[in-house]
Amino acid sequence: MTKDYRLPTNVIPSAYRIHLEPNLEAASFTGHVSIDVEADQPRREITLNAIELDLTTAKVSAGDDSQVAEISLDEELERATLTLSEPIEGAAVVDIDFTGVLNDQLKGFYLSTFTDVDGVEQNIATTQFESTDARRAFPCWDEPAFKATFQTTLVVPDDLMAITNTSEESRTNRDDGRVEIQFGETMKMSTYLVAFVVGPFEATDPIDVNGTPSRIVVPRGKLALTPYAEKVAEFCLDYLENYYDIPYPGGKVDHVAIPDFSFGAMENTGCITYREQALLLDEEKASQSEKERILDVVGHELAHQWFGNLVTMEWWEGIWLNEAFASFMEMKATNSARPDWKRWLSFAAIERPWAYHTDQLINTRPVEFEVLSPADAEEMFDALTYGKGSAVLRMIEQFIGEGAFRTGVGQYLRTHAYDNTVTRDLWNALDKATPQWPVGSIMDTWILQAGFPEVSVEATDTGVRLTQNRYLVIPQDDDTMWQIPMRIAGEVDGDTFDEAVLLTEKHTDVDMAGRPTWVNVNSGGDGFYRTSYDDALTQALGARLDELAPVERYVLASDTWAQVRSGATGVEVFLDLALEYGDETEPAVWGAVLGGLGAISHHLVSDEDRNRYSSYVTDLVSPLAERLGWEVGPDEDDLTRSLRGRILGALGVMGDHAPTQERAGEMVDRVLSGETGIDPELAQASLGIVAHRGKESDLDRLWIAFEEATDPQAKRRYQNAIGSFDNDEAVARALDGIADGTVKSQDSALVVMNLLGNRKSGPAAWQRLAERWDELVETMPSPLRPRIATATAALSHPKVAETIPSFLEALDWPNAVKTIPQAIETLQANVQLRERETDAVSEYLR
Repeated sequence: MTKDYRLPTNVIPSAYRIHLEPNLEAASFTGHVSIDVEADQPRREITLNAIELDLTTAKVSAGDDSQVAEISLDEELERATLTLSEPIEGAAVVDIDFTGVLNDQLKGFYLSTFTDVDGVEQNIATTQFESTDARRAFPCWDEPAFKATFQTTLVVPDDLMAITNTSEESRTNRDDGRVEIQFGETMKMSTYLVAFVVGPFEATDPIDVNGTPSRIVVPRGKLALTPYAEKVAEFCLDYLENYYDIPYPGGKVDHVAIPDFSFGAMENTGCITYREQALLLDEEKASQSEKERILDVVGHELAHQWFGNLVTMEWWEGIWLNEAFASFMEMKATNSARPDWKRWLSFAAIERPWAYHTDQLINTRPVEFEVLSPADAEEMFDALTYGKGSAVLRMIEQFIGEGAFRTGVGQYLRTHAYDNTVTRDLWNALDKATPQWPVGSIMDTWILQAGFPEVSVEATDTGVRLTQNRYLVIPQDDDTMWQIPMRIAGEVDGDTFDEAVLLTEKHTDVDMAGRPTWVNVNSGGDGFYRTSYDDALTQALGARLDELAPVERYVLASDTWAQVRSGATGVEVFLDLALEYGDETEPAVWGAVLGGLGAISHHLVSDEDRNRYSSYVTDLVSPLAERLGWEVGPDEDDLTRSLRGRILGALGVMGDHAPTQERAGEMVDRVLSGETGIDPELAQASLGIVAHRGKESDLDRLWIAFEEATDPQAKRRYQNAIGSFDNDEAVARALDGIADGTVKSQDSALVVMNLLGNRKSGPAAWQRLAERWDELVETMPSPLRPRIATATAALSHPKVAETIPSFLEALDWPNAVKTIPQAIETLQANVQLRERETDAVSEYLR
């Protein structure tokens, strides 16, 4: 029988007054919460959420009468029930005293640590409540529909800083060396957006952004890493206010860097918390991708202040829209701030493939699906929610027009401000803004059913015939149909055209008044679907490769590789096509080419053919590598520098090019010596090449650099490198680092993913991981553990692969019920690819 985790709605909260006294040394806290509620009729029971709290006393007051409540707990449903001797009706106040533990699981109210500039370990108390963990910090109605106001009081040592959702209103010094700080009342919002942070922090001076003070808050000693974040935060807040045409709904906004954080960031109203790498950097040493990530993440979290915080989903099945829209808006903000970075191109090359990777499986899920339990809600935070959700929003925006889309979004936000919604509410607003297109019925086919289509294109004497079928990486019969918003461009009798077409049937004949010379059925490259063309149209499209827009060149390479993955096309077709991209100058487009070549290298190249394949890659990329060289020109743009790093990295790793490896080793020597002025893209590429080379002496030096690094970006680069070394000793050392805490718990799953993804040492990493499973997994916060299951898909050697499914299926991970079958299916697809195409690669190379 399915358990009902949702709270009854017979008693509703409207305002919380929270008093907390955290003890950072003892890793504990005491608290009191006073909650204004309304009972719909006489009630003797009040049920709310609480878990991992000791509720010591509870009192309920109505008017002049008050009564002590009996407290009972249901740990499975994470509830507390207060039973009264006399019923209450109408307005009442619930008062509860409680104690709790500052846990080490990076959720609820938890303890974070860092080493300060003097080498002293410092403690921080901080929060992460999304999706259902506010109940670990204070008793509450911990569901998004129970919106209320929150006023927080924190009692902390007087040498520590305290931050919450609102500005400080008063402080009172206590005789015991602590200070009682009272903060203002929040807007009406959901519990998962409440936050409080206490520790040895310091803050930048506030910047006024249209009347809103904006600060960056960091652990002491890291203010030097904040100037870039200050600029980014100011730009994004101003941009988003203008886009939404609604003033920022909070009184202030603090961006707080947390040393231990399981996600990238969290959009708490007015108190946005971040993993340090997502907020702080040294601009002189940061790569373009590192700067872009911070701009993206800050834009994403600020976008939530309207779309998610001001207007909130009614229940967790709607979280996809919050996250997808924030992801969509982060792209718009980044593209506006730095148009030279071509963010929509890299979106097609990064976020969309991330979604395809899961959605190409029979074990995928609809973007919106029924959520029953907290574990179900936790599984919502995946590639489909973020990647597919934002991709289909981009697709419909480009189809109906940016102006109409923006009008509909603005109407939606103004209509439902401070309230809760369901997905249909947004579709209704967009339908009103674009009466010529049935937005709601189109989007339902993308959101409420799983998967995505492949559109096959066949030329006819009067145009083209389009056929849609579900794309599956392991093909099988499936009759799912989509309403596909398409832009089709082409040429007939010397005349070009570009038009919008809504594909609603399995087969559709598009009249072009003649046989097309060429046609592109994903013109602009914004469609979330694969394409395949008949032989003549394929040749025609390939012949005009240099006339296609960069995103269209990306789509051609990406879709061709997808056909290889599903067995519709042989690997030799992709290898031939890749050779046509030798003069490509866009890093994102190279991402599709090198991504396919990397998969071939990992799964399909035998030891006997390794040198031949390295020569193939070298022949492809070395002309461009020679043109780019190792010296950065004075007028080079960021993407040219990024391209240099990507191409030299491919030459040194897949090309196994000895001169490049030697030069990379020299570059790493300079980096580790502390030399300044080194191009960040070259430094990052060189670290990857040195890790591939796998010398033990290099591993020793990089471990030292990792442990000593104070710049979070540098620490991440070294961590990625030590997790990518091509030898078994590196595997053992990395796993030891996870076990003894040298690798922070927030990063342990990421290191394991790197280890399992290594072509040479991945099998040894799996064996060692399995042997030490309980010890190592225990160090990882539960939200991050499913990533390990996902990473096992790289282990496609049949003897290794056959051990994995039964191991994963035996795991009792409630938050990986969907992830584990997806990982197993992806592994099976990789095994089938290996079995089907390895001989073809060998024949091609000989």
